[in-house]
Amino acid sequence: MSQPISTPTKDRYDLVIIGAGPGGYCAAIRAAQLGLRTAVIEKDQLGGVCLNWGCIPSKNLIHQADVFHSMREMETVGVGINRSTLDYSAVQSSSRKVVSTLTNGVSGLLKKNEVDLIRGTGRISGKGLVIVDDRRELTCTHILVATGSRPMQVPGFECDEEQVLSSTGILAMTCLPTSMVILGGGAIGCEFAYVMNSFGVKVTLVEAMDHILPTEDFETCAVLTSCLARDGIDVRTRTRALGLKKSAGSVSVSLRDSAGNTSEVVSDKVLVVFGRVPNTGDLGLRESGVELDDQGYVRIGDYCQTATVGNYAIGDITRTPALAHVASKEGEIAVEHMAGHQCEKGVNPDSVPTAIYCEPQVAGFGLREDLAIAKGIAVKKSVFHYPGAGKTIAIGKPDGLVKVLCDPATDELVGAHIVGHNATELIHELLLAQTCELLPEDFANTIHAHPTISEAIMEAMRGVNGKPIHA
Repeated sequence: MSQPISTPTKDRYDLVIIGAGPGGYCAAIRAAQLGLRTAVIEKDQLGGVCLNWGCIPSKNLIHQADVFHSMREMETVGVGINRSTLDYSAVQSSSRKVVSTLTNGVSGLLKKNEVDLIRGTGRISGKGLVIVDDRRELTCTHILVATGSRPMQVPGFECDEEQVLSSTGILAMTCLPTSMVILGGGAIGCEFAYVMNSFGVKVTLVEAMDHILPTEDFETCAVLTSCLARDGIDVRTRTRALGLKKSAGSVSVSLRDSAGNTSEVVSDKVLVVFGRVPNTGDLGLRESGVELDDQGYVRIGDYCQTATVGNYAIGDITRTPALAHVASKEGEIAVEHMAGHQCEKGVNPDSVPTAIYCEPQVAGFGLREDLAIAKGIAVKKSVFHYPGAGKTIAIGKPDGLVKVLCDPATDELVGAHIVGHNATELIHELLLAQTCELLPEDFANTIHAHPTISEAIMEAMRGVNGKPIHA
């Protein structure tokens, strides 16, 4: 049962949020819409890592890399472009301007919704008490912690942000190196491998697991691997980094593959993206009764509530998928619950879309085929390759496929995976279909405009029962 909303007084709030990233500021706006007097505390820039040093600036770099990369295509129609005049500092400056525009936008949204923005470092100091910079105390009915995560620092691979970079350091880089080793073939590693390669950097991409993007479908990852290798990226899977040595102007990385063979790769810079860790230290969480696991993640219930009544936690500091759109949704769920509104029960991991923005893009949700096989789960599988949709040939983007997995008893979608141009936009048609329990015949009966890449979605679903037209 939620606690009653209090009468607003000075420094007295219904809700105090620590952290103004995608989870925190979205929660603040939704709380204000529900009539809660809300304050959000932020020690750095609005928008958190996502907006300032993650999702947004990296997507701007990817866009510019796409444009630069596509200049090669102009040569096929006789247009010569001197790409050696690239000024990467201008590229980086453009990404920072985008960040500035959007942080100002968040500030405007908070003001519009009458959310109090308090600058400083917040810490829980007691039940319903938050202290800011050890000077200002806020009393409240509810506390929501949304402090996000930071790059993992692994002994022997510490980032100095000069030669050994984190995901933050590479976004601050204003000069292109000649070569780069990227340790970690997850989403961040693959995206920056694409960006750096597109701008002419010699890239070696290293991943310890069987394939890059180890949490994604293996068939989609195989297409991406082939495309990255074709563009000149040295992709090394089943390979572990043993250590690195820095010298003046270069870094030497020791590697060992699955067969036990060792090698050394020397490059100008190394990007280390082994993962991220939650920002839960020095927040007064344990002292206030909030339970953390052995790695510092907050344990939460169905509505993001913690073990301490009135305290909630969302986003990267919990064990739910570490994605900005998950944090934003959790923020809405948490404030609706504390306000006593009927709300959905947490975020269903099987309905969370993943999105990787290199070219070709990779996106997916729900069950993966390899996991279904490992668990003995029967599925009906349909794969439709991009060239079967005429537009992919017309625009020169034929690399890709749409893969759908359905329940053999009902034909309802249980998972979908796409690799190819605009995959991160296309995935939502299938995700909506899963949510609405649509069936293959619903796709067959829905006219898709021709020529569009979305026709590949329709054909993949028609293929569930062996009725594709263009395959």
